[in-house]
Amino acid sequence: MAIGEWWKSDVEAVIGEAERSGLAPNVSDAHTINGHPGPLSTCPEKDCFTLQVDSGKTYMLRIINAALNEEIFFKIAQHHLTVVEVDAAYTKPFKTDTILTSPGQTTNALLTANQLSGEFLVIVSPFTESIVSVDSETATGVIRYSNTLTNSPTTPTKPPLHNATSVATAFSESLRSLNSKNYPAKVPMEIDHSLFFTVGLGINPCSTCSKGIRVVADINNITFVMPTTPLLQAHYFNIQGVFTDDFPGHPPIAFNYTAVETKHLQTMNGTKVYRLPYNSSVQVVLQDTGLIAPDSHPLHLHGFNFFAVGRGLGNFDPIKDPKKFNLVDPVERNTIGVPSGGWAAIRFRADNPGN
Repeated sequence: MAIGEWWKSDVEAVIGEAERSGLAPNVSDAHTINGHPGPLSTCPEKDCFTLQVDSGKTYMLRIINAALNEEIFFKIAQHHLTVVEVDAAYTKPFKTDTILTSPGQTTNALLTANQLSGEFLVIVSPFTESIVSVDSETATGVIRYSNTLTNSPTTPTKPPLHNATSVATAFSESLRSLNSKNYPAKVPMEIDHSLFFTVGLGINPCSTCSKGIRVVADINNITFVMPTTPLLQAHYFNIQGVFTDDFPGHPPIAFNYTAVETKHLQTMNGTKVYRLPYNSSVQVVLQDTGLIAPDSHPLHLHGFNFFAVGRGLGNFDPIKDPKKFNLVDPVERNTIGVPSGGWAAIRFRADNPGN
């Protein structure tokens, strides 16, 4: 079940306007479930997404957040879901009535058709704690039992509030790896490289933008410049001038990261890398910033799974917060959502050089 977004305008035109203005793209006009916004959307269609089920059977739902930049709640009226896997890694099974996914994340959950008959509403809605504009539309679908009469009413359900932090936190904290004999959680205990990355937005001058500025993303105040030569190719063939290996392991300036700041809005452009020795153990703390506005940021570690050992709101405390890390059975995944106005900590072993 792919959760996505839909624009009334041509998406290339949406991107083009964002490039010309220097601002973020216009928010979408609807969320979708497998391409269908559903009848409750402002872009309704006659046929919504429908999953037909037989009473008493259990189904595996593979839920993918393919939205642009929104965390998504997923819920089915009068049914619980048993989460068993995220990002292709097994989890300790747990039941929930609401699933949360960040962009790029996947969740596998078991749905037991425990009703005798009927139609039950499927809800997809955004979760946001930020003042940044998002598509607030709710996408809907239907779980329909095979023996249901044609004109049977659909059992409704209400989506969580858009800022339902307690619902989001409860789901995230329920995720645990199996850590069994067959599927051990090999969490690095001794850390060779401890990195602290601020993740947020900045504003840079732009002579070609209609506003004279461009909103950019940055990590440790570095806005990535896409090279014309692939980074791995430049590394293996020792091609000079493609990148530098001076990406900072910590922010160049320490400040109150989650406060609304106006001093550090401009970023530095660069194609920089941080080199890790093969098989080294790495910890990365990802800290959201309040520059422009706090927001949730999805981050993917290409070619790796990592362990999400901790998360919290506010500024990361390097003395107190590591004492609360889960180093026994943290969830294993490849994409994480950094909480709006908060932080997330991951650990992994650098054992995939990409050859």
